[in-house]
Amino acid sequence: MDRFQNTRQPDWDWWGELWSEPKRILDELGIGVNQSVADVGSGNGYFTFPLAELVHPAPVYAVDIDAGLLEELDEKAEKAGLSNITCLRGDARELASLLPESVDVVLIANTFHGVEKPVAFAEQAYRSLASDGRLIVLNWHDRSKEETPVAGKPRGPPQELRLTPERTREYVSPVPLTPTRIVELPPYHYALICER
Repeated sequence: MDRFQNTRQPDWDWWGELWSEPKRILDELGIGVNQSVADVGSGNGYFTFPLAELVHPAPVYAVDIDAGLLEELDEKAEKAGLSNITCLRGDARELASLLPESVDVVLIANTFHGVEKPVAFAEQAYRSLASDGRLIVLNWHDRSKEETPVAGKPRGPPQELRLTPERTREYVSPVPLTPTRIVELPPYHYALICER
């Protein structure tokens, strides 16, 4: 299983500099109590933990290809007493077969730009969603690294991988998902929300 292009796990301090209140961001995206979620490309859980708190008692499926990061996530979840997190190791391009059930939300944060076949991934997300579910693609804006510093250094994916909201919408459009809104997430991100 190959990783998505240009994906690696920044440390928590890095994420904290970028998004100091992840739960507020998730709430702004309309994720809440009793909504099951697949956190695609979860890494070691920066969004997984606030997701689990927001949607409790519904399940959060942390999906990642990296067994070490999922092991770290699982240990932290156990220590935090978050029993509604399930770690699933596998290729997100096979999401529908990885998940044990349909979910209300598929969240892919900071990794959609690296998906080699984004339309195929969108199809997997569609197949993974409940009948009224949502795909939420959280992406870096199409700006140079120099325009997106974090902790004083240029950060984010290479510019050639960054996607405008319009381009992200184009990748999703062949799938029977309806893009309903774009949420600006300062300083450097946006989220495209699509409904099944």
